[in-house]
Amino acid sequence: MKINKLTLQYIAYRQSLGEKFKTNERYLKSFCRKIGENTDINNISIKMVNKFLYGNSPVTTGWFAKHTALKGFYQYAISRGYVKYSPLPKVLPKRPQTSDPYIYSRIELKKIFDGALLYQKNKSCIEPYMVRVILILIYSVGLRIHEALSLKLSDIDLIESVITIHQAKYYKTRLVPFNQQLSVILKKYLTWRKKNKYSENTNALLFLNKNNKQLSGDTLDGIFQRIRKVMGIKRNSPSAHQPRIHDLRHAFAVNRLTSWYQENKDVPQLLPILSTYLGHTHLAHTSVYLTMTHDLLQEAGVRFENYAKGEQL
Repeated sequence: MKINKLTLQYIAYRQSLGEKFKTNERYLKSFCRKIGENTDINNISIKMVNKFLYGNSPVTTGWFAKHTALKGFYQYAISRGYVKYSPLPKVLPKRPQTSDPYIYSRIELKKIFDGALLYQKNKSCIEPYMVRVILILIYSVGLRIHEALSLKLSDIDLIESVITIHQAKYYKTRLVPFNQQLSVILKKYLTWRKKNKYSENTNALLFLNKNNKQLSGDTLDGIFQRIRKVMGIKRNSPSAHQPRIHDLRHAFAVNRLTSWYQENKDVPQLLPILSTYLGHTHLAHTSVYLTMTHDLLQEAGVRFENYAKGEQL
């Protein structure tokens, strides 16, 4: 069977099980394009697979994501008799060390939001002002990138100051309240959006390019990296992992926790609320976002010092 036909069949099968399967779908379709969509699955060699997995770059976490997508595909193909063996490598490379999340300072956040209006050298199909609003929104309420880009006009309730996130990770729908400052920004954006003749249908996406098409996460990530470089934001360490757009979500969580400490709130009691707000099903998932920054360590240190002196926490 041709690789493209079997790939589409496998994707449909996984989605029929209730999975979104978007990341693996993207990798599998990329694999088809790389080796030729009309290639027979029985003619795919280990060399061809390795060329797709490794490319021309060092091993990254992306290598393992591609390997996982192909592993599931070949398990499906073998179980149904389309192929007798898997051409995937038996020995996996060493998994690269993951980098700690980058927590942006207040100054860096301002640079990012201001830089969104300055990064373009040539006009594109995406308005810089729209990019700025997306970045502010992701940070202000800790959204995942795909959550922000999937928002529809009907999901924004300016009267109640709440955003509805539909079918997010783990297939959960949640309500995300926002403050007056973000409300003003969204009102201005919606006015600008109408003035620039974007679709006003309630089912229309909140963020669209000039052709009224949805923005992709990869496109937004590329834009963010250009903004970051223009504004000179980078790690001081020699790490190959530079700050990411997803780190805005980490910064939101850490800054919220730091503010609670500063306000002398009952942080352990509030952590489940933060977890729910971020759309996590387990509190343990939230701990990944709580990187110990200098400010957070300082506030935690003050709490411990007060505790050691016998004062009420």
